[in-house]
Amino acid sequence: MGKYPTSPLAPAAFPALPVIDGVRFATVEAGVRYKGRRDVMLALLDEGSVMAGVFTRSATRAAPVLDCQAKIGLDGSGPAAIVVNSGNANAFTGKNGVTATKAVTRAAAEALGLDEGRVFTSSTGVIGEPLPHERVTAKLGELKEALDPGKIEEAARAIMTTDTFPKGASAEVAVDGKTVKIAGIAKGSGMIAPDMATMLVYVFTDAVVERSVLQDMLSTLTDVTFNCITVDSDTSTSDTLLMGATGTSGARVTAESTAFIDALRGVMLDLAHQVVKDGEGATKFVEVHVSGAASDADAKTHAMAIANSPLIKTAIAGEDPNWGRVVMAIGKSGAAADRDLLSIRFGDVLVAENGWVSPDYREEQGAALMKQQEIAISVDLGLGGGTATVWTCDLTHGYISINADYRS
Repeated sequence: MGKYPTSPLAPAAFPALPVIDGVRFATVEAGVRYKGRRDVMLALLDEGSVMAGVFTRSATRAAPVLDCQAKIGLDGSGPAAIVVNSGNANAFTGKNGVTATKAVTRAAAEALGLDEGRVFTSSTGVIGEPLPHERVTAKLGELKEALDPGKIEEAARAIMTTDTFPKGASAEVAVDGKTVKIAGIAKGSGMIAPDMATMLVYVFTDAVVERSVLQDMLSTLTDVTFNCITVDSDTSTSDTLLMGATGTSGARVTAESTAFIDALRGVMLDLAHQVVKDGEGATKFVEVHVSGAASDADAKTHAMAIANSPLIKTAIAGEDPNWGRVVMAIGKSGAAADRDLLSIRFGDVLVAENGWVSPDYREEQGAALMKQQEIAISVDLGLGGGTATVWTCDLTHGYISINADYRS
């Protein structure tokens, strides 16, 4: 976008994503909030496409999220559309939110010749301001004329808010001797924590998949990808993950298609990691792995306590190997722990064990590891077989600067 400096953790370039037959994209400058940039995206999926989705469980979720949730389980085989605007979240806007969402879905259905039940919308940006929906609907004709299967990168850029780079990932996998393609885009930078992490994600495949199978896959994989990241512990009102399967490859995917499931997980995890690497003000990418917990659920509780701790995140920003703060986070998490059984590692370096600092640990070892851009923190509880891995970033003054002037 240009307002904020590009994250030092950003990839060198947007990846070359494969064209997914049966999906076309278009973007337009509608002036929803931003001036001089494309801020509305349309994706149109061909007849026969199957849709699945996962959404925030926030109690204050936005009108577009509620509308998508009401539609996502419906049967339908006609064309489907996704309309996304950035700059305004259309959240906490009372009846106006419902009216605005309905205006967009109705107009899109009319302009594109679709069943309104197959039009899905997302809005991202400032909360609490009425969405000027007429700015979106006025551009639907222009969007329809601009549809192109090769414009997925434009789509990724149009959905950005405080993001400093567009996010994309893809995979190709053999299914029954045929090549199946997967391509996804995402936006997210702040207000990132389960469930899900302010995040919008759109994934497309040319596989043939039954709707119930696709939904089960997406829900399961979300738990180990997008629900395992955090930037600031704040859950958005607007998180939406939509996936469309066009079936144009002719390759049938089932619940037993492990190669496809692994490929989809890889795409989703790549996008999730990119969201963390674009965390507002982030300079470090951090993996937190917890093992030896009483259960997997306990392991995730401990891991998220570490990943969300402002004291740990600021220590990482300051390149201070303050392992005592990890002990603190384990102790406060509420999950089972025994001080004298746990061990802590920074990277491959054993820092603490048996209730005390490791006799072989030297502070300069930890300090050297903290200077790296990618840092691993591992904790073993010594209680059982529970494990979890989550990803986060450091907390710098940049986070404060971005969020203090976000609405200006």
